[in-house]
Amino acid sequence: MKILANDGISQTGIAALEKAGFEVVTVKVAQEQLVDYINKNDIVALLVRSATKVRKELIDACPSLKLIGRGGVGMDNIDVSYARDKGLHVINTPAASSESVAELVFAHLFGGVRFLYDANRAMPLEGDSKFKDLKKTYARGNELRGKTLGIIGFGRIGQATARIALGIGMKVVYSDPFIEKATVAVSFFDGQSVEFNFEATAKETLLKTADYISIHVPAQKDYVIGKEEFAKMKDGVGIVNAARGGVLDEVALVKAFENHKVTFAGLDVFESEPKPEIKILMHPQISLTPHIGAATLEAQDRIGTELATQIIELIG
Repeated sequence: MKILANDGISQTGIAALEKAGFEVVTVKVAQEQLVDYINKNDIVALLVRSATKVRKELIDACPSLKLIGRGGVGMDNIDVSYARDKGLHVINTPAASSESVAELVFAHLFGGVRFLYDANRAMPLEGDSKFKDLKKTYARGNELRGKTLGIIGFGRIGQATARIALGIGMKVVYSDPFIEKATVAVSFFDGQSVEFNFEATAKETLLKTADYISIHVPAQKDYVIGKEEFAKMKDGVGIVNAARGGVLDEVALVKAFENHKVTFAGLDVFESEPKPEIKILMHPQISLTPHIGAATLEAQDRIGTELATQIIELIG
């Protein structure tokens, strides 16, 4: 049986699937050619990440498909309910990339409070001629320790983000309409672990009290953070979006920079992805990454292994 990993899969995942008797194809097929390729090659499982779309039309046109797998958490690029109604298995890997995304959030946060996003642009241009001026410019950083991190969305990734925050001495508050209470265990290298018990706070309260905000929600019809939400935040807040493009109003974000409501933002996802707006890409107060939250070697290994295990159980 053939599996098409159209957006790639780790070698550990390939090895596990091949050992179980599957043939894994990793060629990248263009979206408009996908139906033809699946049918000509009798593909039984299609594995995607965020690039490939699996809509009703593809599902209807590919009778050989038994399973659709998403290497990651969000499945907004798949018509999940429709596929399941048609008898297909639809799987994802909700736990595999949580730590990687959380670490990227803190890469943006650490870089934000010390202006690394801007210093790394200015130093190659002016480091040799204006060193003392740049030193003065970037000498007004802040520490994260002792500050309050507001987490919007407290699923696996939100809680992984909380673990890092707690580990460096931050206070954590969260808002999530579906999770009223949560226990987060912070584990250390020597086997020790400390548990922290949380209760959800109102989103409005979070916005008013958080020094930094990190968004961890699936794709939404409306903005989670827009003009009204920015108005309620503390002056000088920092914000990170490593969730989905479209949950943060980028026009309102630029305005929030102009009125000094927001000091910096870290964006791994964008409203107009894969072609982010030039105004966002060129903004001096935004730390930028190209949707790489889950793109660590460790996470890719976990994703591949988790996908392979589910596939073997379901259609092996």
